[in-house]
Amino acid sequence: MKILVMGAGAVGSYFGARLRAAGEDVVLCVRGEHLRAVRERGLEVKSIRGDVSVTISATDEPREFAPYDLIIFCVKAYDTDVAAAAIRGSLKPGGAILTLQNGVENEAHLAATFGREAIMGGNARVGVEIVAPGRLVHLSTGHIDFGELDGAESDRAKAIAETFRRAGIMGELSRNIMMLRWDKLVWNGAFNTVATLTRRRVGAILDEPEGLRLVCTLMREIIDVARAEGFAIGYERIDSYLEHSRKNLRELKTSTQQDFERGKRLEYEALAGAVVRAARRHEIAVPAMEAVYAMLKLLDGGRSPSA
Repeated sequence: MKILVMGAGAVGSYFGARLRAAGEDVVLCVRGEHLRAVRERGLEVKSIRGDVSVTISATDEPREFAPYDLIIFCVKAYDTDVAAAAIRGSLKPGGAILTLQNGVENEAHLAATFGREAIMGGNARVGVEIVAPGRLVHLSTGHIDFGELDGAESDRAKAIAETFRRAGIMGELSRNIMMLRWDKLVWNGAFNTVATLTRRRVGAILDEPEGLRLVCTLMREIIDVARAEGFAIGYERIDSYLEHSRKNLRELKTSTQQDFERGKRLEYEALAGAVVRAARRHEIAVPAMEAVYAMLKLLDGGRSPSA
């Protein structure tokens, strides 16, 4: 299977490395020092699931190696339009664009550009960090949940699932992927936002009673909104997420916090804004998320334009 990882930051590079190690024809679309390092030395991953080092094709022009059977779309949500334009015409007939982006709005956005039949939704369940150009540290989990937007178990979905299994990154092939997308947002919308605002890793937030209280409040608000959207997530999901986080994610620095520390733009619209917009549509009060959304917007806008 010929695969493009569009936006190969930490998450995309990790899955790209695993797929390449399994023998797939993988191209990373990446920029800057990370691109130069991958071209010169390949990718090195220090991982809880076993270290891996691969040579892998890398480019800043995705059409260079087109066409592709699968495009794993990992760009930041605010770069969706630019990245979509860059891959236009790069997908083989019957191929799929699988978005692993944060938030719950990207599927509809991409479908408006490429057609709904070309798009799959997915969750990247992984804790990984770029510690130097071309070098990753993988700390937790490491799989992809995905599915067709119409809930079908299509032949192409089964083929992708088998490819992911060979690479050791297969999670769940879901008939209700948007439910899983909202489920992931329960964690991301709480921990990514609070970690960025406080500059704390997951364990430090859990250890502070007020931090824990804030995270739980945000999770409950997100679940309320998800239910209004038609996705019956139970409040017991909060306890399961907290247990998993205490056991596996204490040292994790969330992706949005990593972006802030590197001077990059923040995905506050995908994480907090999506919840606020849906809550307003349903006339649901989400005061904690409204506050977090406002603070992240101010934090992001208060930096220099070059950031």
